[in-house]
Amino acid sequence: MKINEHIKIIGKLVILVPYEAKHVPKYHTWMQSAELQELTASEPLTLEEEYEMQRSWRVDEDKCTFLILCRRTYEECHDEITALVGDTNLFLSQDPETNERIAEAEIMIAEPQARGKGYGWEAMLLMMKYAQGTLAVDKFEAKIGMDNEKSQRMFKKMQFVEAKRIEVFREITYERKVTPEWCDWLDQQVNLEIDKY
Repeated sequence: MKINEHIKIIGKLVILVPYEAKHVPKYHTWMQSAELQELTASEPLTLEEEYEMQRSWRVDEDKCTFLILCRRTYEECHDEITALVGDTNLFLSQDPETNERIAEAEIMIAEPQARGKGYGWEAMLLMMKYAQGTLAVDKFEAKIGMDNEKSQRMFKKMQFVEAKRIEVFREITYERKVTPEWCDWLDQQVNLEIDKY
């Protein structure tokens, strides 16, 4: 998405940056992992296909992607590749019946040593706060594998509720309408600091 190509979002634990060509080799290495392929319902791509995916995501109007840097690591080494720990995405659509603007949210902490430190929690909150203020989202959705209890707990803690289950895909869809009360809650969770990238 072109709207965020020069945007950097700074949190307490993480920094969100646009997905650029320089990040592709590390991202490609992550996505060779069978565990990450299963958790993200992804197929392995060649390196060239990964570069093509990065280029298309940069211009697609229905996808907003940020890569997640560990802020402490980045401030120590000033190297995005070393500090890179995961990504967060929004896939935007319009409900034809209600005309609601829906954002399907995804989060991945790819580096095993970076898990369980609150990076995914903060990155997802920052992404939703950015989207709520910039992309005019009416409702967020998260599609989570039935075996991914950690992600289910996280989105429930963010006040998402189960909307449907698809047994054949072993997937649960959680939803969160954007309401003034929820926006107030979101404001209490994170401060959104936006900088030029």
